[in-house]
Amino acid sequence: MNRVLTDSEPRVWAALQDPANAHLLDYVTEDPFGAHVFPGNVPGYGVDDFLADLSDQLTGTAPIHLWSYIPTCAYKCRFCQYPVVLVKGGRNEEKLSQWVDWNIREAELWLQRVPELADAPIGEFNVFGGTPSLLPEKDIRRLLDFYRENFGFTGETTIRFEGDPSTFTPAKLETLRELGCTKLSSGVQSFDDDVLRECGREHSAQMCVDFVRNAQAAGFEWVSIDLMYGLLDQTVDSVKRDLDVVLENEVTAVVCTKLHLKSYAETRTGVAGEQPAPWQLPQYREKLVRDGHFWPALQEQYRMREVLTDGLRAAGYTEHPTMYFARDGLGPEKWKSIMVDQDKQEAEVAIGLGGSSSCRASEAITDVNWKNYAQTVEAGRVPLGSATGFDAGAQEARAVKMALSTLQPLRSDLHYARYGTSLHDSPWREKFGSLAERGLVSVDSGGVTLTEDGEVLVEAIINTEL
Repeated sequence: MNRVLTDSEPRVWAALQDPANAHLLDYVTEDPFGAHVFPGNVPGYGVDDFLADLSDQLTGTAPIHLWSYIPTCAYKCRFCQYPVVLVKGGRNEEKLSQWVDWNIREAELWLQRVPELADAPIGEFNVFGGTPSLLPEKDIRRLLDFYRENFGFTGETTIRFEGDPSTFTPAKLETLRELGCTKLSSGVQSFDDDVLRECGREHSAQMCVDFVRNAQAAGFEWVSIDLMYGLLDQTVDSVKRDLDVVLENEVTAVVCTKLHLKSYAETRTGVAGEQPAPWQLPQYREKLVRDGHFWPALQEQYRMREVLTDGLRAAGYTEHPTMYFARDGLGPEKWKSIMVDQDKQEAEVAIGLGGSSSCRASEAITDVNWKNYAQTVEAGRVPLGSATGFDAGAQEARAVKMALSTLQPLRSDLHYARYGTSLHDSPWREKFGSLAERGLVSVDSGGVTLTEDGEVLVEAIINTEL
């Protein structure tokens, strides 16, 4: 069943009921994923084409973003679509170490195939997953030491490490600080134990609070958590309590993500594993409803979003890009700004199973089948599974979309300097003119600015109209 909204309507609801925005309502109702990854439009684009584009862009590049993806997890959440490998039972340390071996070997293959990568300055290095915090301390040390010694780390590089809140032990926190890590991120998802249990999470809300406090006490300058809304049995009141815990503990940054049930692979806007998440299966969702559970209605999901956005902004958090909040002017998220800010949009390289890499001309996704991935790495080849390219028009459109996702004004002068075209000429004049007529953007000689409704609907706008 769906819950009936008992709180006030979300402010964006009037815009979504406008017949002129019916396509936006369809988009958010159908639930596609994401605003920051866009498939290319050049058919027949190959992996070698992507690697050549990356080599070209890395010559004289500004700082790039580097990922190391460790796909191991102790369990799989019921909403998770990402390629993960479950590490259970005996020989856990051996299995975890094997994934570090493969990650390092793949990184060596990237360096051989794209020599410019060795000298490209790294803006932020992010070890993500999966659950890389499951790694034994010796393997964490081995992984970070390898990357620091073989890639272009500088005095400006920040190192970020992600993981499950229950796995950041005091000893691991000490090791990470010793190795120069200054940022931690954790998928808390909720501070409601009942909601966590239905998600299949094997940590408690108290463990999440303990993680934040222990990381702060250990001296990490940036402690970020992920929160999700729209989860099974979640209410607006539950999300309000999540916000209270965030503010009480002065969390540095919060990433707020709506539950997405549509396949990332189907939309080609994310990286999906080979098997659907349990919650993606209609029969599974229907059984949950028959058993007395509920999925928050669309109105209630937007109220949850509004609670988080309003509360975080009122507490001094800045949103940049959409639904990424940082406290006291500490933002924006460095790794996001490297890739999406209008005056940057530099390359990202993601090493590991299912990684998504991109440059201005193309993007590529690493194989998501772990056996194929391992065989390819062992055979001495970069394990990219697919690539797609952008023609000149698509590159310009992609830049506009990514820049709008930052929620910062889209500047006409920066656009003209990059592309030699004006945001006030066709086709942008008509596109932004239509959005302005519906109150979603404002347009002046300096550029384009999203309105409040435009900010809430930015993902729908850039994926349906631009």
